Amino acid sequence: MHELSITQSVVDAVVERFDGARIAGVRLEIGRLSGVLPDAVRFCFDVAAAGTPAEGARLEIDEPAARARCRDCTDEFELEDPIPLCPCGSAHIEVLAGAELRIVSVEVAA
Repeated sequence: MHELSITQSVVDAVVERFDGARIAGVRLEIGRLSGVLPDAVRFCFDVAAAGTPAEGARLEIDEPAARARCRDCTDEFELEDPIPLCPCGSAHIEVLAGAELRIVSVEVAA
């Protein structure tokens, strides 16, 4: 379960960036091809934030769909499966979106 260390890194980054200010909310973007389970991050967030200025902060997670472009037929399509295949059958694809793992915004309490 690497989500605990990822979540701890998110909390550490937010607390360090806002220099001890009380954090009211954090919004993350976790793409469906990132290999990170959003539900596990939600589960770990309260544990990672305990005792920090982010304790009690609201966590929101956007889960953008995975998109790819086939290098053979040039079709762009949404990936439903972690094994990337174009509907034409080609595995020669370029992933366009869905591998993101980033902090989108942070809300600091007044």
